[in-house]
Amino acid sequence: MAAFWTGLAFAGLAAIFALVPWAYLAARLVGAAYLFWVAWGMWRGASQPMALGTRPARHAFRDGMLINLTNPKSVLFAAAVLVVIFPGDMSAGAKLAVVMNHLVIEVVFYSALALMLSRPAMARACLRARLVIDKAAALVLGALGLRLLFGR
Repeated sequence: MAAFWTGLAFAGLAAIFALVPWAYLAARLVGAAYLFWVAWGMWRGASQPMALGTRPARHAFRDGMLINLTNPKSVLFAAAVLVVIFPGDMSAGAKLAVVMNHLVIEVVFYSALALMLSRPAMARACLRARLVIDKAAALVLGALGLRLLFGR
């Protein structure tokens, strides 16, 4: 998602949010509501037995995409960092190189994470720590929802 938001930041989405404040407000409200919904589901389901293989992988992918797409702070962060780090007169090719760099880093990192978690010993360790991990993640998502709702 960093590559997506970086591309949109280069394309000027932050400027659109600045010009159309209600669009940013709507994105914040939808994003906060979705974060609260996911946090509540994680909190509630943390102590439930885990049913492996009952949910298609595409649903997990979709949920992750929705969390990232409904968080306008990601694009604003990308826009703010890009303004500071990269010169404003970058060529389209240079901008594409930055976006592709983010994409490669994401693919490599998340592939390595998936590979690591596919190891039986690591999977067992994660399952043993699941209650704590899920409750902590729910708290973090809830806090992010509150920050998105009440932050500047």
